[in-house]
Amino acid sequence: MEENEKKTGTLGFLWNLMDRFSGDKVIFLIALFLMLISVISVFSSTPLLARELGSDRMSIMVDQLKAVALGFTIIFLLYYFGRVEWYRKLSMLGFLVSFAILVVLVFNLNLGIVKAGSINGARRILVVAGKQIHVYEFVKLFMILYLGWALDAYKSHNFRWAKLISEKIPRLAFLGKDFWQKVLYIYLPIALITLMVMMGSNSSAIFIGGIMILMILVGGIDGKDIAIMVAALLVGFGLMFGAYKTGILKESRIGTAISRITQDDDATMNTLLSAPRGSREWNDARDELKQPVGAMLAIKEGGLLGKGIGNSTQKYAVPVIFGDYMFSFIIEETGLWGAALIILLYFSLLARGTMVAKECDKYYDKMIVTGLILLVTGQAFMHMAVNVHLPLVPQTGQTLPLVSHGTNALLVFSLVFGILLSISKDARENMARREAEAAPIIEHEDNWTQDTTA
Repeated sequence: MEENEKKTGTLGFLWNLMDRFSGDKVIFLIALFLMLISVISVFSSTPLLARELGSDRMSIMVDQLKAVALGFTIIFLLYYFGRVEWYRKLSMLGFLVSFAILVVLVFNLNLGIVKAGSINGARRILVVAGKQIHVYEFVKLFMILYLGWALDAYKSHNFRWAKLISEKIPRLAFLGKDFWQKVLYIYLPIALITLMVMMGSNSSAIFIGGIMILMILVGGIDGKDIAIMVAALLVGFGLMFGAYKTGILKESRIGTAISRITQDDDATMNTLLSAPRGSREWNDARDELKQPVGAMLAIKEGGLLGKGIGNSTQKYAVPVIFGDYMFSFIIEETGLWGAALIILLYFSLLARGTMVAKECDKYYDKMIVTGLILLVTGQAFMHMAVNVHLPLVPQTGQTLPLVSHGTNALLVFSLVFGILLSISKDARENMARREAEAAPIIEHEDNWTQDTTA
C-alpha cells in the first residue's frame, strides 16, 4: 500500500479529518478531552441532582451527551464558517447587549416572553419562552469581545461617535480627547457591568471585573488610568455597601459577600462541635461547612491514586459537587494523577493560546485570543483554588470550564473554543505565508550543487 493512500474506517476518517484541520490542533484536542471528561464526571457525580430532579444519572448523562454534541456542532460551525470580520462587528454590540440583559435582572423586569428569574434567592437568570438562560455566563463572553473591539478602536483612533459628538456639540468637545474616549468606551463599561453583576453574584462580579482589568493591562493601557478605574470601582463598591446598610439594596448579594469575607471557618467548626446536635446553631454551622469541608474531605480521601471511577462518597454529601466542586470530585475518584491531567490540559491551553496570539498579525485578533484564553484558564484556576481552599480565596462558585455540569456554561465555552479555533486558522495561515515569503538565512549560488571535482 502506498504511503500517501488514504486510510479507511473510523480511525482513518478521524485521522484524515485531523490531517485536514488547519486550526490549532492542540486547542481542539484539549476541548475534546475536557468534554469527554465531563460526560464521565457528570454521570458519576450527580446522584443528589438525580434525586432532586426525580430522575436518574443515566438520563442526566444523556442530557450531557446532547449538550456536548451541540457544543461540538457550535465549535465546528464557527471553525469552518466563522470570520474575524463577523466577530469584530458583533463585538461592537457586546456592551449594549450585556447592559440590556442586566437591566432586566437588576430591576426584575417582566417583558412577557423574557423575564428575570432567580436561583437560590439571587436574580441570575433570564426566563426566555420557559427556558432558563444563565446571564453571567454570556456576559463574560460578550464583554471580552467588546473589550477586544474597544481596545483596537482606541489603538487605531477609531472612536467615531465620540469624535462626531465632540465636533457637533461644543459643550461636549472634551469627548474628542484621548482620556475621555477611554473613559467612555472602556472604563465606564467595565465599571457599570461589574457593579450590575455584583447585584446578583459576587463571585461573577469579581471574576468578570478581574478578567477585564487583566485584558486591558495586556492591551497596553496606561497603568495610571487603570489605577483610576480600580479606585472608581472601589468607590462604587463603597457606595453600594452604604446603600445596603441603609436598606436600599437589601435584596442584593452584598450581604452574602460580606459574610463570606468575614467568615471564620475555625469558629464555625467550634460551633459545630460544641452546639447541641440538631440545634439551630448546629444546623447553621453544618450548612456553612458542608460544601468546603466536603470538598476538602474528597481531596484527602482521593489521595494519590483515587478511589476509582464511581466510588466517590462525597457526591452523596456535597450538594453541588458536580458543579462548583467538580475538581475535588475528580481528585476523590482519580487521585492526584487525575488532578495533574486536568491542570496540564488548562496549562497547555494557556501556552497554546499565547502562541496563537503571537501569530496573529492584527491587534484585534491578538486581544480576542488573549481575552478568551484568560477567561477559560482564569475560571479553571479560580475553580481549583476554591476547591483546595487556598488561603485568601473566598468560597465562591465558579464551574470548571467544559467539565462541570451545566448546559449554559458548556455552550458558552463551546462558543469560546469555536472562536479561538477560527482565529487560530487565520493565524496559522498568516504564519505559513510569512515563512514562505521570508528570505533564507544564507544565500547560495545557483550552481552550489555542481560537482567541483569534475
